[in-house]
Amino acid sequence: MNLQYEGREDIPADPAAVWAFVNDPEKVGHCLPEVIQVTVRDPTHFDAIVGVGLGPVRGKFTFKFELQPDETARRMNMKIAGGGFGSAVDLTAGAEILPAPDAGKTILNWNGAAVMRGPVAAVGGRVLDAQAQKLIAQTFGNVRERLTTPPTSG
Repeated sequence: MNLQYEGREDIPADPAAVWAFVNDPEKVGHCLPEVIQVTVRDPTHFDAIVGVGLGPVRGKFTFKFELQPDETARRMNMKIAGGGFGSAVDLTAGAEILPAPDAGKTILNWNGAAVMRGPVAAVGGRVLDAQAQKLIAQTFGNVRERLTTPPTSG
């Protein structure tokens, strides 16, 4: 089963701060929804265990991540491979970091694609598609949330 997604986050932080954040495997790893554990192996590789629920079935998936920064294009790509429930998942995700028209703000355009094999893929297109879309969008939403600076009182 092949799934594709895209979206946008408007982040009230400077593009340099967003770039530094998405280049930190510890920070990126903790943006995953229902993350249980993140193990950083080196500056561009980390492993993560996440809780996954599809209908009444709950369990853990283990993923290996590779960050592929392209500083010239201000784009972070990721390769993700792993699985659980006897199934395998291969994902690619990317985020383009653009300065917003308002100074000190960033537009993060993201996309992702997933290929799933095994029992999870047999769950059904709509349920799996909706869950994958939610998880990917929530990950990038968590990046925005973690980079949002609370207003200071004056």
